[in-house]
Amino acid sequence: MGNVISNQIKKEELMRGDHIYTWRHGYVYAHHGIYVNDGNVIHFTPAAGQEIGTGTVLDRYIFSSSPSRRPVSPCPTCGDRPRSDGVISSCLECFLSGGKLYRFQYGVSPGFFLAQVRGTCTFARSDSHEDVILRAEILLGNGFGNYNLFKNNCEDFAIYCKTGYLLLRNVGIGRSGQAASLAAAASALASSPVRLMPTSGLAVVGWGFYCANQFFSDIGVRRDVMKIPAERLVSRDRLISV
Repeated sequence: MGNVISNQIKKEELMRGDHIYTWRHGYVYAHHGIYVNDGNVIHFTPAAGQEIGTGTVLDRYIFSSSPSRRPVSPCPTCGDRPRSDGVISSCLECFLSGGKLYRFQYGVSPGFFLAQVRGTCTFARSDSHEDVILRAEILLGNGFGNYNLFKNNCEDFAIYCKTGYLLLRNVGIGRSGQAASLAAAASALASSPVRLMPTSGLAVVGWGFYCANQFFSDIGVRRDVMKIPAERLVSRDRLISV
């Protein structure tokens, strides 16, 4: 079995419909996708197919300080497909780009949730692998809206495929655990009474705010979500692009 604490698994443990991820550039951020079968992964990338980037100005600093792991020649399995933008299909090796393989956890307990790092699990329960793969395949090539690191990213896409949940309103932070953790950390710092307590007390209060924000921003407990068929997303994106 894989490492329970880190969610790391072996390739032989992969199952159809798994929400998988791999850390990029150390543990700066993770890239997420849906494992389909036969070594294929469907995932959401920012503009220009930057599947090892964040789609923001941060990329110029990330790539300037560390070499890209994108192969010089096209992958013999994928060809040029990973260079496309939006929702793409690529082989597992291109998806991992040299990183380790992890499986996102669904239906976890509160204790497990709070013990995990950002963007690695949720209280929400996954739908059947048939529904998960169907959503991913419907959105393949049709898009998932405009990529946004904080509101609509690769983790949001994978969570949608697993649960069918979308936010009812496009404000604030999206479903992404990574984005929610950043917001939680910022909120903890802003809300902590810095001048009124010693450092030890500040750390405890700050951690409490962080955990509370993480908990209530999780897709499994939020009230502002609804199950939306993937066909409706495709129709919406086509209308927007006209």
